[in-house]
Amino acid sequence: MSFANNALSHIDSDGKASMVDVGEKDITRREARAEGYIYMAPETLALVKDNGLKKGDVLAVARIAGIQAAKQCSQLVPLCHPLMLNFIGVEFQFDSAPSVSPPSLNSEACIRIETCCRLNGKTGVEIEALTAASVAALTIYDMCKAVDKEMHIEGIRVLEKSGGRSGHYIHGSATSAADGAA
Repeated sequence: MSFANNALSHIDSDGKASMVDVGEKDITRREARAEGYIYMAPETLALVKDNGLKKGDVLAVARIAGIQAAKQCSQLVPLCHPLMLNFIGVEFQFDSAPSVSPPSLNSEACIRIETCCRLNGKTGVEIEALTAASVAALTIYDMCKAVDKEMHIEGIRVLEKSGGRSGHYIHGSATSAADGAA
């Protein structure tokens, strides 16, 4: 694994955790996309698709949860800057026989979650996109746990980021579902 530079940005010269000073950075358009997977029994996936769970519309609630989570990152991640996000997208794809990456350990069905966060600012939005994907997956888990105790969440990762000094990053298998969605 290679790093863009040798220093961790949240460690000061004395080795202590420190919030990065972004005051001198330029305001640029920044965007990040992330994904995550929640694996479940095919019967559980059918219930989600058919809106057949007692708790209600699983994906509508998970979408709102992901959006709320992205907006709350500075309250959840200690050194994360509070941001005024311009856009947060959360989208879902069903797969009853996944051949996705990362592959499931032993489940037969999954929901792929893809998030997109954008802003014009001085710091990136990767943490916001990752948090949105994570909390959307946790919400699906919470809403389905009564019918499926074997669900598991995997593959939370950044797919793409752009803007800022570190340049444009694209993960090797990145695809877009949430880009431009509301």
